[in-house]
Amino acid sequence: MEPNNNLPPPSTASHHHHDGGSATTICVNCGGPTAFPPPPPDPNPNYIPIRAPAVNLPPANNREIIMRTPVPQSHQIIPLTPPYHFQTPIKIIQTQNDIVQFSSSSTCLHFLGFIVSLSESIRSHKLSDHCHVSPAVLEIVEILQTLIVYIDEIPLAPQSSRYGNLAYRTWHERMSCDAESFLLRLLPFELKEASVELVPYFTDSFGNSSRIDYGTGHETNFAAWLYCLARLGVVKEEGYHALVSRVFVKYLELMRKLQVTYSLEPAGSHGVWGLDDYHFLPFIFGASQLIDHKYMKPKSIHNEDILENFANEYLYLSCIVFIKKVKKGLFAEHSPIRFLSCSISFLAPLSNDNDVLVGLFPEPWVSHK
Repeated sequence: MEPNNNLPPPSTASHHHHDGGSATTICVNCGGPTAFPPPPPDPNPNYIPIRAPAVNLPPANNREIIMRTPVPQSHQIIPLTPPYHFQTPIKIIQTQNDIVQFSSSSTCLHFLGFIVSLSESIRSHKLSDHCHVSPAVLEIVEILQTLIVYIDEIPLAPQSSRYGNLAYRTWHERMSCDAESFLLRLLPFELKEASVELVPYFTDSFGNSSRIDYGTGHETNFAAWLYCLARLGVVKEEGYHALVSRVFVKYLELMRKLQVTYSLEPAGSHGVWGLDDYHFLPFIFGASQLIDHKYMKPKSIHNEDILENFANEYLYLSCIVFIKKVKKGLFAEHSPIRFLSCSISFLAPLSNDNDVLVGLFPEPWVSHK
């Protein structure tokens, strides 16, 4: 296309007219007088958009921080391409500054985007709805089922303490010893070396054997493990629905059995002011299931008939049923935070502790510095 030579050259001067002493305000570009009138005053100078990024807020104003934090968006996972450089992950999130640095990184953005994608895949679906189940998904479900069988094969150790049955350490040791063989069943030949990075995420997904506890940091490790499998191309976007309705549901079954059988201590629990002593993600996925539901409302969690008949179809309701099973007393007293809404979003960090390993997880699959 030929350029239009009839057009005047672009001007570098100000676009407004300067008129000496008759100016009513100052030019914002050059500081000189201008004839343009000043802008009208802001009718609401204190207004801040509800989704504007939280800037310079007092630390104690958590409600306002939540309201002004941008909602995470889904991101497509870009599969890793050769040459591969796998390495053993190390834990480098040690301080609050490390958390701030990680939270502002592209790695965190893409990981949250992966969680959002999982949530969107299950939106308005029951757990029993048909979905694409890949061989990799079937393999993961079988691995988790094997770990459930291990619980039945390892009896409780005799002790009087309320929390932390020592038999859990036997279970954890057996799981850790078999972890690499489990993962080699999942990985194609050219990705076998990735097990060195995947094993630590996998073994840290089921609690801590020293403290005999489990919390949202361990749950985050399981989500990070799934994210790594997506980066490797082992699980694909068309299988996200099954990752929630088949894999995560089986993981939840395993962890609840571990919690009840071996009396795992809640890791990083906030007591009655926490969403849950052990889990966070099932509330995210469960709320997505209930979006635009014709009959299910927030108050439905108090209807015993609804809980009994639909807890096996909706993760949110299954969480309520499990909480009522393991906690005594009035629901309003031991779980007041759950009265807020069924439409819970990303209201808190995914992890309440610092058990997240950072290795294969970030781009370019090395430790985030």
